Amino acid sequence: MKSGRHPPLALLRPGEPFPPLEQAWPEDSSAPGLLAMGGALDVRTLLAAYACTIFPWFSEGEPILWWSPDPRMVLDVSAFRLHRSMRKTLQRFRMNTNCEIRIDSAFGHVITACAGIERSDQAGTWIVPDMVQAYKALHAAGHAHSVETWVEGRLVAGLYCVSIGRAVFGESMFTTVSDGSKIALAALVAFCREHQIDFIDCQQATRHLASLGANPVPRKQFSDRVKAQLNQPAPRWQFDPVYWNTLMPPSPADR
Repeated sequence: MKSGRHPPLALLRPGEPFPPLEQAWPEDSSAPGLLAMGGALDVRTLLAAYACTIFPWFSEGEPILWWSPDPRMVLDVSAFRLHRSMRKTLQRFRMNTNCEIRIDSAFGHVITACAGIERSDQAGTWIVPDMVQAYKALHAAGHAHSVETWVEGRLVAGLYCVSIGRAVFGESMFTTVSDGSKIALAALVAFCREHQIDFIDCQQATRHLASLGANPVPRKQFSDRVKAQLNQPAPRWQFDPVYWNTLMPPSPADR
């Protein structure tokens, strides 16, 4: 990864602090947002990274690579766009007694399913076995959560995220049915609205995220927003169907 438009890449030893975000490779480099390599994936390091708006992302056979893109793609939950077709899907899901949202009932299954997805923009998966184990440990520590779509007692879709205080960082999702992961994302948005969590970090820009209301935010602005949430009381990570009202208020006839 060589380019004349970035500073030398920091090589971390386990336990060493991350370099300043300003040392991340710029947007016009070969790997925009790349900040450091090496270090470890233990819980303490991951929490320190996310608190500084840094996340790991690397493929099998590569060292641990740490990133902090500028700008950062962020979904303000108040700006979430629930398109008409998806609204109808959610209404059907909500009314079906065989459908439900669960949180943290199958974290291992969710991250394993996400790890099995091959995306068109890269070879293989970035959720390598070391990452799976690291985020399972983060889940056991209470800082990684799964939002799951269940139909007739079967897990059909889900996503996982990282949380520190009231800062939420989206990671990955999977689905085995049409719109399954979109339902899980809508449930996460509803959960965040219910608990006065203002935003979900989406890390990198995609057309799909933009269509849902996410926007690029300057890294310094995003970092300031994250810092303001780190020491806020964490919500109780459970889902109540009443949370759907934050997205789809009941009509007078339903009250």
